[in-house]
Amino acid sequence: MKLAATLCALVAALFLASLLTGWVAANPAAALRALVAGDGTPLSVVMQDIRLPRAILAVMVGASLGLAGAALQGYLRNPLAEPGLIGVSGAAALGAVIAIQTGLALVFPLALPLSALAGAVAAVLLILMLAGPRGGSITLILAGIAISALAGALTSLVLNLSPNPFAAADIVFWMMGSLADRSFQHVWLALPFMALGWALLLSTGRALDALTLGEDAARAMGVDPFRLRVTLVLGTASAVGAATAVAGAIGFVGLVVPHLLRPFVGARPSQLLWASALGGAAMVLAADIAVREVLPERDLKLGVVMALVGAPLFLHLIYRTRREMA
Repeated sequence: MKLAATLCALVAALFLASLLTGWVAANPAAALRALVAGDGTPLSVVMQDIRLPRAILAVMVGASLGLAGAALQGYLRNPLAEPGLIGVSGAAALGAVIAIQTGLALVFPLALPLSALAGAVAAVLLILMLAGPRGGSITLILAGIAISALAGALTSLVLNLSPNPFAAADIVFWMMGSLADRSFQHVWLALPFMALGWALLLSTGRALDALTLGEDAARAMGVDPFRLRVTLVLGTASAVGAATAVAGAIGFVGLVVPHLLRPFVGARPSQLLWASALGGAAMVLAADIAVREVLPERDLKLGVVMALVGAPLFLHLIYRTRREMA
């Protein structure tokens, strides 16, 4: 309970800080009054239509990535697992890239996130087909790696053959990940898919706890491995696919957050699920605040900041794992 209260307080404080961070300088009290009043003043428009949806999306994206990372690490029993492992992020990015390259994103504003969601759905169908009803965790990993590699290759091919340098630049900037210029349209588009993903992933808590005793013991306790795998894949695809659709490619959250919080929850994956969701929300909120405070005139991308923070932690995790295995 103490950890839950701490994480909730941290998310609430960072959410408030996100609302008060931006180009428009305003007294915090006046900014919050404008947020509640909705009187049509420029400050009210900035607070309600720009900063509020951005902060909400930061929470949603961070919670989705953190939760999916914890669930995958619990299922695979590997602290190096992360949401991009099963190829959903790469396939969603490919869908968005196609929307930008074909010009659909210019004709229809929601074509980009909808195309990304379509790519995530296609990845799920391929994963379930390749893994099969009897495939284990290794088969799932191999199927995900294959889909991720294929999606990455096709994305590179689109960039390589793009005759329009402006479209290519848009693709590169989108793939860096960002929450800038997002609206409540993106919130309402992503929320149903993310909510479905959260529900599916949180429902795997008991099965993941049983899996820590081994697959045979988990089966004896009534866990259906095929059902667990399908639930995990569908939940990850819904949550991470929607996050990629609205925010672009943002890495390391699902890898780093569960690793940081695992010592506080012990060996129970079910406890790590909700903790990682809150921790992921806090991490993305903090990174998005840093994006607006560090070099604000250069449009620093959220994915770049996450990589700069996450890569050293990832290297530390590899070093620590190697020492434990020695």
